[in-house]
Amino acid sequence: MEPFYQIMKVLHVIGFVFMSIPLFNLIVVNERALLGAPFNFDTDRYMENIIRRGAARCYVFQATVLISGLLLLMLGPLGLAALWTSGILLAKMVLLFTLMGLLSYVHLSLQPAIDTLLAQVSSPADVPENFSAQLKPYRVRRKQVATVCLFLVLSTIILGLQVYGAFPFYLTLTLIALAGIFAWRVNKSLIRFGWF
Repeated sequence: MEPFYQIMKVLHVIGFVFMSIPLFNLIVVNERALLGAPFNFDTDRYMENIIRRGAARCYVFQATVLISGLLLLMLGPLGLAALWTSGILLAKMVLLFTLMGLLSYVHLSLQPAIDTLLAQVSSPADVPENFSAQLKPYRVRRKQVATVCLFLVLSTIILGLQVYGAFPFYLTLTLIALAGIFAWRVNKSLIRFGWF
């Protein structure tokens, strides 16, 4: 059973790594902003395809994290009861379900509204005068949700590092605050050089 347990550890960590989709969606959106405000038929369709298709991937990675996490608890020294006895694990679970809920909100509400608007435009010549203004509220909301998701993913990772040994409380708060600052910076800038 030991090799299976180790494989679950790897899948759990890789699942979280691949849940970095909000980071890269924010980068794509900020790169698109460099082209200016007017709707660009080809560019905007391409960007929306990237973002739309990311939802299915993210669901798979979230399910991977959930299933591998539960298996790690069941097969490991903590046991499944640790979900209720460990504040760290309970917080991780709540954050994961929050991420799933936010992804569902984007995938089932915001993205269909954007897709409905895009379906009205079949060529660059069909773009109405105020089309960017119609898209903007949905895109702004989606960007805000992606920023929150990025913060939650980073916070969950910070907590995950503490399952078997908690950091000092001040360090945990500092790291979570830094995660918030980073998520805010990704929302507002291109972060051309990674952290900077």
